[in-house]
Amino acid sequence: MGGMLALPRGKGPHHVGCTDVMVGHTRQGLFLRLFYPCLLQGGATEPLWIPRSEYCAGLADFTLRRRWCSALLSITIGSCRVPVSWNGPFKPCSSGYPLIIFSHGLGAFRTLYSSVCTELASWGFVVAALEHRDHSAATTYFCTAEAGREEWIPFQQVPQGQKEFYFRNKQVHQRAEECVRALRLFKDIASGKSVLNILHQDLDLSVLKGNVDLAKVAIMGHSFGGVTAVLALVKEPSFRCAVALDAWMFPLENVLYPEVSKPVLFINTEKFQTPESVAKMKRLSSRNSQTKIITVLGTVHKSQTDFAFLPGKLISRIFSARGTLDPNEALAITSKAALAFLQRHLNLEEEFDQWDDLLEGVGDSVVPEAPFCRSNL
Repeated sequence: MGGMLALPRGKGPHHVGCTDVMVGHTRQGLFLRLFYPCLLQGGATEPLWIPRSEYCAGLADFTLRRRWCSALLSITIGSCRVPVSWNGPFKPCSSGYPLIIFSHGLGAFRTLYSSVCTELASWGFVVAALEHRDHSAATTYFCTAEAGREEWIPFQQVPQGQKEFYFRNKQVHQRAEECVRALRLFKDIASGKSVLNILHQDLDLSVLKGNVDLAKVAIMGHSFGGVTAVLALVKEPSFRCAVALDAWMFPLENVLYPEVSKPVLFINTEKFQTPESVAKMKRLSSRNSQTKIITVLGTVHKSQTDFAFLPGKLISRIFSARGTLDPNEALAITSKAALAFLQRHLNLEEEFDQWDDLLEGVGDSVVPEAPFCRSNL
């Protein structure tokens, strides 16, 4: 069953390593998966895509509304692995790699965007994929100060009788604040402060000191994470730009739109956005000519997640993951557009500007702005 998921290796010049980082013994701490350029090492192990069985249970609850399906998910996808080196040796970079903080979507968690995070890391980025603790992850946990004890934070539906906007708005603010705290974590490491990873991984976080350029930081996310990225631009001036994958704009209050002064790249799929959501994106693009909106044709909402690489009609139907565009091509368009945008706004000395046309919606399977399609949300 280990061949059920075939995530692609990064196409860039760097091998990619990854590790998990958890800091703090309360839910106010942080939990993230770190993707980074690494040195090639023989005998490297590849991490599990679904890190623990509890996450299968969380996915079953969120996606299928049936906890009993977790055993089936564990059998079908529980042994799938990500094609990166687990705790691989960090590849030094004297000029420092640019940093991306990544925010997951509703009902997801830190590993479900491994394909895009791996691809960006292979082109010379350090990518920190957060696992949010606002009850929007399928499930997550933290380790308490009591040795060996974990406390799990399950996914939470909108409480009965509560308006969804107010519930989600509170969540998106917590999510954006977690993104800001993640950036501060990297600033602490850069300053030489000792940061304890309580998961005790083999990668020493101090190797990041001097190897991450904190003047070149972007925020990125999918769906709920896309609007989280937009809000993070307001909360933290060190974020120079945002890449929002099929952003769910609903939870952001109208009063904050004028405060989004930094550029945003909205990469939409064909089968998710509503006219109302796109109108909110255009409020930002009308105020900033560097904010771009493009749509990748033949894609659905989960085309921008790892679920797009699940073979088989049944499992793809379960996760609503099958678009008409080949998932490798969709990932290539998304990554190249993001790289071109990041070069432009992080002032990178690379050759990602060869894909600048994508930012104007010019190219195969991409169009400018957004065809109006009705969301299923």
